[in-house]
Amino acid sequence: MNKDDITAIKKLLSAEKHIVIVPHKNPDGDAIGSTLGLYHYLKKHNHTVQVITPNDYPGFLKWVPGENTILKYDSQTQDSIKAIENADIIFTLDFNAFHRTGQMQSVLETSEAIKILIDHHQEPDDYATYMYSDVSMSSTCEMVYNFIHMLNDTDKIDAEIATCLYLGIMTDTGSFRFRSTTSTTHRIVAELIEKGAKNSDIHNNVYDTNSYNRLQLLGCALTNLRVIPELRTAYITLTQNELRKFDYKKGDTEGVVNYALSLENVILAAIFIEDKQEGIIKISLRSKGSFSVNEFSRAHFSGGGHNNAAGGRSETSLHSTVEKFLSILPQYKDALNHE
Repeated sequence: MNKDDITAIKKLLSAEKHIVIVPHKNPDGDAIGSTLGLYHYLKKHNHTVQVITPNDYPGFLKWVPGENTILKYDSQTQDSIKAIENADIIFTLDFNAFHRTGQMQSVLETSEAIKILIDHHQEPDDYATYMYSDVSMSSTCEMVYNFIHMLNDTDKIDAEIATCLYLGIMTDTGSFRFRSTTSTTHRIVAELIEKGAKNSDIHNNVYDTNSYNRLQLLGCALTNLRVIPELRTAYITLTQNELRKFDYKKGDTEGVVNYALSLENVILAAIFIEDKQEGIIKISLRSKGSFSVNEFSRAHFSGGGHNNAAGGRSETSLHSTVEKFLSILPQYKDALNHE
């Protein structure tokens, strides 16, 4: 985002506006943290602001400051459409293509509001008037901090904003262990703590509150874990019946794929989750080093994301999806053994 863009946005935000903020479907910690962090910041400038998520999100994100103000498009459709139709500005955060919002796609595409994109995923679509896109960033929350800094307004960051932004940086960096975590990231996090983010409480709220069924489901997933040593790959499957058996709730499988990636000598990990309601197999991919799961997912599973963390989908059966995955892997033997 260049100086001219920042000047234009400052002028745009100098008068009270109706603003809508939207994350991607199935929002995660970075999506919720960035949208609510920006929400609190814009409210300080007396704008009328509404966060609208395409659908619901996990219970471990229901404590975030301002969460109770969010509209869910799938269950509050008319209120959501009205807010979008009245919007002067729409911020799209943590995604860069309208199809990532599911049922919201058409209403966002037809909206005449000024669009401002803040996102760190690869290959953005060209829909925004103002675009802040940087794939080197650890998280969209780090970018929202930078956006506020570009506006020379970091003095406005209070404990609520700091808490939201810390949440997204923490979750999208795997608690600060991924390679996208830079010294600048740590300096921003330090400032957020100084501004009032209670790092220990945030971590506990996200990671240390488990239901009995969630742990049982994790046990089931680990039982289903399979390893392909010669291809340095591990994968997990979960059927709809297994999800039902352990009373699956949204978010219960968050992070499970990382157990596969943690295995010694494994640099590619995948989890395949059957979703009969949507009629798809949801796929999460993780990698270490230079192996790009973004490219892998884009090429074979209608997905994408980051080099070391991506998602995809399949419209065939769970068995057929896994068979496809296994048939493709030998093509990547050299790359998988390059590390």
